Amino acid sequence: MRLTTQENGKHHITIPNHSPIKIGTLSAILRDIDNHFNFTRDECLTQLFE
Repeated sequence: MRLTTQENGKHHITIPNHSPIKIGTLSAILRDIDNHFNFTRDECLTQLFE
């Protein structure tokens, strides 16, 4: 799955279609999101799950 955002400039991220996603893969996805939006990990998780 490929997700695209226009917020803070155009950015693409690819989410693999694995079940379950390995912890290292999930960490890399979250790190990419953190970097794009200049979030800390806690801020990112708050945005995703609240």
